[in-house]
This record gives sequence, C-alpha cells and structure tokens, in this order.
Amino acid sequence: MPLLHLHLCFTSMLCWLAHESSSLVLPNATELLSPPSSTRTGPAPGAGMPRSRRRRYLSPRDMNAILDYHNQVRAQVSPPAANMEYMVWDERLARAAEAWAARCVWEHGPPQLMKYVGQNLSIHSGRYRSVVDMVRSWHHEQQHYSFPHPRECNPRCPSKCSGSVCSHYTQMVWASSNRLGCALQACSNVHVWGSTWRRAVLLVCNYAIKGNWIGEAPYKMGRPCSACPPAYGGVCSNNMCFTGLKSNQVSWF
Repeated sequence: MPLLHLHLCFTSMLCWLAHESSSLVLPNATELLSPPSSTRTGPAPGAGMPRSRRRRYLSPRDMNAILDYHNQVRAQVSPPAANMEYMVWDERLARAAEAWAARCVWEHGPPQLMKYVGQNLSIHSGRYRSVVDMVRSWHHEQQHYSFPHPRECNPRCPSKCSGSVCSHYTQMVWASSNRLGCALQACSNVHVWGSTWRRAVLLVCNYAIKGNWIGEAPYKMGRPCSACPPAYGGVCSNNMCFTGLKSNQVSWF
C-alpha cells in the first residue's frame, strides 16, 4: 500500500524577541510520512537491517548527508540568491534537537528555544527510510512555492504557497539560517493526531538564525554572492557566501 503523505502546520504564531516587533514568524513545520493508523502491524522500522542502522541515531555520515543536502538545495535555488549563506553544522543546535527528540512528542519545542530557533520535524513508521529521504520530503515542497518578485514586496512580501505547506522548504533555504543541528530518535510510543504510533522514527532539525518571517522572502534574488554580509569578506563558494568554516563541532561523539 503506498504511503500517505500528509502535512501539518501549527497555527500558533511565535515572535522572536530579538527581531523587530512588527515581524511575525511562520509556524514551525512538521512532516508526517506514514499512514495515520494506531493499529499498524509488521516489523519495526529497519527490521532486517544491521543493528547499527536499527539504533536510528545520527552517525557522522548521517550528519554530513543532512548538511550536504541542505547546502545542495541552497546552492541551487531558483531564482538564484544574492545573499545565500553556506550552512554549517552546529553541535549546540544538534544537542538541543537530541534532547527534544528523546521526549518522543509530536510537537515543536522546547517553547523557550522556539523564540530564537527554527525547527523542522519529520516522522515516519513502516519501511526503512534514510535521513536524506526524510529531509528530501521538505525539499519537495519547492514545487508548490513561488518566489515573490521584488516588486510584489511593497513593503511586505506575499506568501505564495499553492500547497498545504511550504515552510519546511523556505526554512531550508532561508539565507541567514546558516547553522543546522539535527537528531534522530526511535520511539516506541508517539501520539500523533489522536493516534498512538507504537514504532516510529522522529527527526528534529534546528536552524539558527530562525527563518520563515512573515512578510519577508527567504533570500534576496540576484547574482550569487552579490549581496553577501560584510563578515564574509567577499568569499563565495558554490553560489554561497562562505567563511571557510564547515562545522563548530569538536568531535563526532
């Protein structure tokens, strides 16, 4: 039976205290990648896979894969971005994601952190999915998103999403969201839309600085690297503003 793809977008609006008070942020977004059934049977996710894969913790390879996929998407945005910043792995964001994922709850959090950090969630049950599969579903929202032309932003840009949600994708390509940290958790019980999933895998990705501000476009349209922040010193790599730093991580656990 094909998997049913459903999307959930929370309706609460959060203001970032450090941002101008007139701006609101779009809800953090979640992705549901499984039939919403509390009675599903069959093997646990990853059954038949090597033990290390069944554990479902992020390996260094997974971390690199998630980060590389984000930067690939960011480098290839259309229309091209004048101020897209190269994204680096942030261990502090990853540890915050790990602590939240360990709670096995289908909601964003913790609330205090959400004032300053963007967050994408994805959950699935059933056949094995790689972490890139889970992240790729966010990128697929691009087909429903129309980038606002500068003349439409007078002064605030319209939201142009023809699908149920585009905020996973726009957070991925938010130009100033240049730090990423994610965590993966195998959960025995997760309450999702009134049902209890006995076996599920939850992915939490935190972004800083927070993106998805209402009335703003995710990036400036223009020649790549033509509007990089001064801190980058004019250095450009693969269509992105680049400092030479790829991670603030000291070790891979």
